[in-house]
Amino acid sequence: MARHSNGRIRHTDYLGDGLVADYRGSGLLPGEAAAGRIGTYLLNRAMPHLPPWFGVAGVGLAGALGNWRWGDSAAAGVGLTLASGFLTGATWLIGKGTSQQRRLHSAITVAAGSAWLTAAILAGPTAGPIDDMYLIGGPVLALSWNVRMIMRRNDDPTGESADKGLLAKVGLARAQIGATQVEPNRVTASVALEPGEQTNEDVTKSLSKLASALDLPTSAVRYLPDPGSARRGQLVIVPEDMLSEVVEWEGPSNVGGSIAEPLVLGRYDDGAPLLLWLPGDPDAKRNSTHILIAGGTGSGKGDTALNVQTEILSRRDVVLWLSDPKSFQDFRPLLPGIDWAVEGGAATEVMVEALKAAIPARTGWLGAHRYRQWTPECFEQQNDPAHTCRKDGTACRCPGMPFLVAWMEEAANTLRALGDDVFTGIAQEARSAGIALIVSLQRPSYDQMSTSTRASLPSVIALGCDPRDEGFSLPETVIDAGAHPGAWGNRRPGYCYVVSPGIDEARYPSPGRTRAFGHKAVPTMELLATWAHRNGATPDPVTDRAAAAVAGRAYTTRNDTDDQPTAGTTAAAAEGDDGMEEYGLLVDPEDVDIDPDAELPDAEDGDDTPLFGQEAGHKPSPDEARRLFADALTQFEAEGRMVVGPKDFMEWCDRHGLSRPWVSARLKDAYKEGRLEPTNQTGRWRIIPALTPA
Repeated sequence: MARHSNGRIRHTDYLGDGLVADYRGSGLLPGEAAAGRIGTYLLNRAMPHLPPWFGVAGVGLAGALGNWRWGDSAAAGVGLTLASGFLTGATWLIGKGTSQQRRLHSAITVAAGSAWLTAAILAGPTAGPIDDMYLIGGPVLALSWNVRMIMRRNDDPTGESADKGLLAKVGLARAQIGATQVEPNRVTASVALEPGEQTNEDVTKSLSKLASALDLPTSAVRYLPDPGSARRGQLVIVPEDMLSEVVEWEGPSNVGGSIAEPLVLGRYDDGAPLLLWLPGDPDAKRNSTHILIAGGTGSGKGDTALNVQTEILSRRDVVLWLSDPKSFQDFRPLLPGIDWAVEGGAATEVMVEALKAAIPARTGWLGAHRYRQWTPECFEQQNDPAHTCRKDGTACRCPGMPFLVAWMEEAANTLRALGDDVFTGIAQEARSAGIALIVSLQRPSYDQMSTSTRASLPSVIALGCDPRDEGFSLPETVIDAGAHPGAWGNRRPGYCYVVSPGIDEARYPSPGRTRAFGHKAVPTMELLATWAHRNGATPDPVTDRAAAAVAGRAYTTRNDTDDQPTAGTTAAAAEGDDGMEEYGLLVDPEDVDIDPDAELPDAEDGDDTPLFGQEAGHKPSPDEARRLFADALTQFEAEGRMVVGPKDFMEWCDRHGLSRPWVSARLKDAYKEGRLEPTNQTGRWRIIPALTPA
């Protein structure tokens, strides 16, 4: 009892099942108000149980009216009997999707009601035992449904529900299932665990048991913990695997669009499109990203790469650089559209050094034009005074800068050759320069890739792998939520998990599948490469100068088909194959006139002179040797071999009678003179291109 400021009594009664009645200054006496509230409460509690009784009353009224209408009709008797049987059978069939108990209960109720109604109409509702059957059987059937409804009701606040049995089987008996959202092939349910006794970790540990109880694959059940709670989250169930059907690639999704728009790689298991973004978006608060593509042999890594590359090449404002030690086995139809494509070894080493030089040049351009990160406006000519590099504030009209994607295929080879941290600096700095680094390899373990590099690759496309390698590909939180690429291995090519900015975190543990590339896709890929060659972007002057200053002819002649060997052919092989087509396979030009059937000539004087063990000949003086060393650097530069070390001079040393230590000393001297620059790999030097006389 409490008193209001106006002097009236406020009376609060607690009635029945938690009902609270508050009477604030009402004119009713406490007893009268309580009586009215009790009546309302009882009516509300009784209403859910009234429909069975209304049904019994309706059947009785229908029997009386039917007897008045059809009591003497034989045809009506036949029709009523058939209708009764049909209705009972239909109830049994319709109840197929419900529990066995509910199906049987419904069928018995309909059969009993329709049988009594037929008898009452034909014989009369008061004939013989028909009225007694109604007075006894009707209430029994109605009460049976009331009891069923009461048994289904749960007043325990700890949360018994229809899913109680399932949750109890997996050790989550006290968990509560809250609001449930049902979508096509996807069910999302809120879960609240027992305070102080259960945590989100208990659910993640029970996912495999839940999948077993539901007779679903492990990847079909996921749990997304609430970041703000240790005992709340969302349980996601995808009952049907929509990825089992292979979808062939038929072409890119957005020819001529911007690289800032999403790349479509395939679809998720609920049918939603599998999307990926590379550049950042300031308005969407999305950062630019680098990507790690990881998957074991046979997991579909090649087709996944083709999905990404075809999407990149179909955009108007992006340039693609590719390193592939496998001689472009998967990507050869796309080569005409790729701006710079090299194989592994020294050529990749040169590309890595060019990327390092391009990063500060591009960030300088972006900063001068007042861009905090690359956006599609960077690609256009700079006609906006808000993005001018001039001090007077007028439009500078500088050429635009396209987005740059550096793709390192089979990167394990590059990491072994150049060191496990070769990409670390690029990965840490390139995002702000409008560059996306994509690294593809089978096993991104710590013994192949440095932890710093792995930490700088925030996005990942994780395909099937060995179960022991899951932790190298995906974050631990995603694995705990139900993602298990190790369950696929190489048995489901193209199945993958994608973790990347722009994707809803609820999608991280959802499996997707990329599209497949068969032989029928080759003509379309070649057509796309032709389109990219004619209509795609080319490197901007800033990137061009930075790459050329480091790579020299290896970069400036990258698209010169007349001077350079075809993709997949080394310079030495191209030089040795001169004239082969003209003179025949494996025949040197100077031997073309030799008759293979002619008799050998007679022996002549000097034929028995030993070829070995003689004096080595002239050994160059120190000054001459330095000049020859400078000529060798010039020759390497002309061939595009811009990264060298002592091993590259082995043949040269043998030819001129010089030792490897002497070459190492000359390399250090050339560094002091500014002709060489050290790389991040010990014993490897980058040639500084010589200035061309004006």
